[in-house]
Amino acid sequence: MNSENDATPVVALTADDDEFFRIALRSILTKQLGAREVIETGTFDDAIDKLALRRDVSLALFDLQMPGIDDPASLRLVRESFPDVRVVVVSSSQQRENILAALEAGAHGYLPKSLGPGDLARALGLVLEGTIFVPPSLAVLTPAGDASELASSSSEVAVISLTRRQRQVLELLVSGKSNKSIARAMGLGEGTVKIHVAALFRNLGVTNRAAAAAMGARLLVAEKPTNQPKRGEDG
Repeated sequence: MNSENDATPVVALTADDDEFFRIALRSILTKQLGAREVIETGTFDDAIDKLALRRDVSLALFDLQMPGIDDPASLRLVRESFPDVRVVVVSSSQQRENILAALEAGAHGYLPKSLGPGDLARALGLVLEGTIFVPPSLAVLTPAGDASELASSSSEVAVISLTRRQRQVLELLVSGKSNKSIARAMGLGEGTVKIHVAALFRNLGVTNRAAAAAMGARLLVAEKPTNQPKRGEDG
């Protein structure tokens, strides 16, 4: 996979104690994404040390089950210390609580290890282009036994029920726009945008922009073929 990132070859870091999976990631990053260099680490602490030394790293991939990482919230340290690095979780865990915790910590994507090389490359390419990525198979998962399980159908209904203006706000939020940028693009007051964003959080069952963007991206894609906004729909 060749992308716009070829103009500035990526320096990536992988943090995973599974040496064979690191080898697979290195192949994907170099052969399909054109990475200039891949720095391999096997512990969370080693990854932090390497990031501190190598300020040219632009993409960091973290497993959730390796020495030094307690839970997805540990990624907050990475985001706060290295704000220019795009952080992606590549994990065998598919629990919704882990997905949302990682997104709340600032991760730019959450990818299951079960994805094939081509799908992993495409997803990482989207992350590098600015998308917050969660595969559709993970966007609606919940922990086993959770009474508040979010079914795919009910999530799609939540998006379909949005007004035209709320859907526009969601699309801009998914593209990474701030409230101020959304207000400027739509000709609205920033306070009005904040109200729409709060309504989106309620409808999507999330508590922050990263989670809303990840879930909204998947649901809007699923909705597009058959559910276009109706003409004259009230905003």
